[in-house]
Amino acid sequence: MKPNEDSGNINFTAVLRVGVAFTWAGLILGLSFIETPLKFQAPGVTTAIGLGIGRLVFTALNRVELVLGVLLLGSLIFKRSGKRSGIQYALVSLIVAIVIMQTFWLLPALDARAQLLIDGNPAPSSFHHGLFIVVESLKVLALLAIGVVAARADIARHAPAPATR
Repeated sequence: MKPNEDSGNINFTAVLRVGVAFTWAGLILGLSFIETPLKFQAPGVTTAIGLGIGRLVFTALNRVELVLGVLLLGSLIFKRSGKRSGIQYALVSLIVAIVIMQTFWLLPALDARAQLLIDGNPAPSSFHHGLFIVVESLKVLALLAIGVVAARADIARHAPAPATR
């Protein structure tokens, strides 16, 4: 019997996948959906200041997401036991594709628009912000789904059975 294969040991890569997925979802919920709208309601925070803070926060979040994406993908590629899960591969592929699209296209477009506004120039109307909200929401749902699927499929299977009397 291979290590972690029905031996009662919890699979490290599954625990990593679940931990990364839920931690990442929490970061997005906290920063994208709570902090971002609230900062513009704070006294003394102008649009330019809020956009400047937002650019810093989303640049940092994107860098963290790149690391988390590598960890999530690695936890699936190096899965040691059990059958390969098509749903987990599909969810991780969706998440990684979203992060790549945000990194190389969507965030630079939003950053350029924010810089125009910070500089006091009018910015043309754009669909990028609405699209960002949609893909952030989709990413959170996919992260929550991969966390639940991995927990049910990988961790629960390896958990020791409850003691009986």
